[in-house]
Formats: sequence, C-alpha cells, structure tokens
Amino acid sequence: MKSLWHLTKLAFLFVLVLFIASACASNTAQESPTPQNQGGNSNTDTPEGGEKEPIKIGVLASMTGALESYGTQTTRGFELGIDYATDGTGEVAGRKIEVIIEDTETKPEVAVQKATKLLEEDEVDFLVGSSSSGDTLAVIGLAEEYEKIMIVEPAVADSITGSEFNPYIFRTARNSSQDAVAGAAAIAGEGVKIVTLAPDYSFGWDGVAAFKEAAEKLGAEIVLEEFADPAATDFTANIQKIIDADPDYLFVIWAGANSPWQQIADMKLQEKGIKISTGAPDIAALSTMEPLIGMEGFTVYYHELPDNEVNDWLVEEHKKRFNGDVPDLFTPGGMSAAIAIVEALKKTEGDADGNTLIDVMEGMSFETPKGTMTFRPEDHQALQTLYAIRLEKKEGVPYPVPVLIRELSPEETAPPIRN
Repeated sequence: MKSLWHLTKLAFLFVLVLFIASACASNTAQESPTPQNQGGNSNTDTPEGGEKEPIKIGVLASMTGALESYGTQTTRGFELGIDYATDGTGEVAGRKIEVIIEDTETKPEVAVQKATKLLEEDEVDFLVGSSSSGDTLAVIGLAEEYEKIMIVEPAVADSITGSEFNPYIFRTARNSSQDAVAGAAAIAGEGVKIVTLAPDYSFGWDGVAAFKEAAEKLGAEIVLEEFADPAATDFTANIQKIIDADPDYLFVIWAGANSPWQQIADMKLQEKGIKISTGAPDIAALSTMEPLIGMEGFTVYYHELPDNEVNDWLVEEHKKRFNGDVPDLFTPGGMSAAIAIVEALKKTEGDADGNTLIDVMEGMSFETPKGTMTFRPEDHQALQTLYAIRLEKKEGVPYPVPVLIRELSPEETAPPIRN
C-alpha cells in the first residue's frame, strides 16, 4: 500500500508540472508580439519565405490606337528609368519592383476598367499614366478612392492638377500651361494677332485656354480658336477659317497620328503671310514638318538638347536596347516617373503607403533626363525645363531637327496654380 501511495503521489506531481509548463508556454506565446503588433507595415513585412513583398506598379498607356507611339515611348522610358534608378537591380529598399502594363486603347471607359483591375486584382502600390488626358481624368478619382499614388505621365490637361486635383496625384509630365508659357514667349507681343488650332477634347481645350492667357498677358490678341476632330484626316474647312481670320501667327497644339501639317503646307498659309508656330512634336510628326523649316517654337524634349549625365545614359542605353533608335518626345517622361517613384521609396525605406508618400513627395526634387524636377507642394506639378527651339535641316537626318535657342528654366515655365 505504501508503494502504491508513492506512485500515485509521483504521478500527481508529474501532471502538475506538465500543467504549469503548458501554462507558462501559453503566456509566453500571448505576450510575444507579432511583427504587426510591433507596428510593421504589412506591405513591407517579410513573409515566411524570407523575401519582402514586391512593389507593384501599374502603368496605363495607349499601346494601340492613335496614341500608340506615345504609349511605347512612355513604357520604354519607364522601364529604363527603373533600371537607372535602381542601378540595374530592379529593387528598392530590399523590395523587388514589378511593372504591369495595361493598354487603355485611348478609351476612358477602358482606362477605368484596366485601372480597377490593377488596383483590385493585381493590388498595385502605384499607378502611372496615361497617354491621353481623357483617360487620365477618368482614372484619377480611383487613386484617391484606393489611397494610391498616381504619377501622371504624359497627359497634360491643366485640370488634372487643377480643378480635378486630389492629393494622391503627382505629375512628372508638363501641363498645358507650361507649354503655353513657352509657346507664347516665342511669338506673342503687343498687337500680334494669333489664331489657335487644337484637337476638340480636354488636351486641346486646356492647351488653348492656357496659351490664350499667356499670350494676352504679353499683349497679343487671339482672333480665332479653331478646334478640329482629333480623328480627322481632312482639315480643309478648319484651315480655311484660319486663312479667313487673317492672323499674323497660327499657333498649333496637336497630338496623335493624324496631324494637320501636310494640309497646312498644301494650303500655303506661310505664302499668305501667316507664320506657323507650335511645340515641336515627336520624331514621327517632325517628319511631316519639312515645310516648316525655320519655324521658331518650343519643345518638351529632343535627345540632343539636354546636357546632363542622366540624359547621356538614356540616349546611350536606348540605342543599345532598341536597335539604334534614339529616345523620343515622351521617353524621358516615362523615365522621370520611374525615377520619382524609386527616389520616394528610398526616402520611406520601401513603405508604399499612399499617405506616407504624399508627405515625402511634396516638394521633392529628383534628377531626370531634363535636369532637376521638383514636385510643387501646392498642386504636385513637376516644375521642369522646356526648350525654345528653331527647326533646321541637318545633314543625314530625314526630318527637321529642333535646334536649341535657349533653355526655359523651371522657374520661367512654372504654370499658374489652378486647384
């Protein structure tokens, strides 16, 4: 009996020890904080595999349709920009960068569908785009709804960072007012009569309004505002109205594959005493501007104009990757958008939270192929250099070449704050 009592006592003590050990283990587990309890950002936490979650960037661009060349230029520039800004690693703050490109087809309703897919299914951290102002205006509200930063490139409508502005929108593209200041500086003056010709949608409307404001400040008179169907192939009626208005200058704002240049030449406006001025476009459109050699205007970019290390890298690398082709009008904009995102993420140590990034990006300066850009805190518009140019014939080049008259500084081309 005594032996049995001892065995029972030992068993009881053993069970008691197990109970106490189990309770201590349970308390330890409850008191040890998880990474989330320590205040970690779930987007930057390291999963069980040991790698941090990637940064996902959704790029909206016109990869087909009338603005296809703009989409190609932007996406090429963006991918080059990621490589440049990350020194070829494709990652920032230990997080790999994934770029997802979606074709908007230059249709606002498609842009909304693609942006929604990027935000909900792909769960992107950033949006970039798009080639069309109409597409962009349809999408920017989603950036605010999902609290994601959207870098606008290359759409230029003033309303994007003006009446339709929201704090999640930052624009590396120049806007219509910046173009207008540069264009007006080239031709406007006291008593000068000017007619404008532009496509009949937000890009054209905003461009003309901004140009008119800048030109009238310099004493010029806008005697006619002519808007044409952006899909048109026959501009005869529009050009006849311009001739009838008898201006000193025709200032043209245009984008897209269909352009009025050949008919302007065919209808001999310059022989009728009407001087032509415009922003020098991409290379494909420059090829149609042979009759305008000698014209003075402005441009957003031509690969020979900027003199800095970033542009030197872009030109050299673009030639290597794309069969000797030089970067075109919107290639540096795509690159600038990528650089802006990477530089912001460096400052946040990889935190892609939209609200955190707003505080970091307001007033942020960064180096681009066009020199230093700065996001103006008031409206998140990037202040940047534009170029006063003259179109000249250059031996061995099959189109008129924009030759630098002078750089127009970011301070000089700073647009009005319209939000």
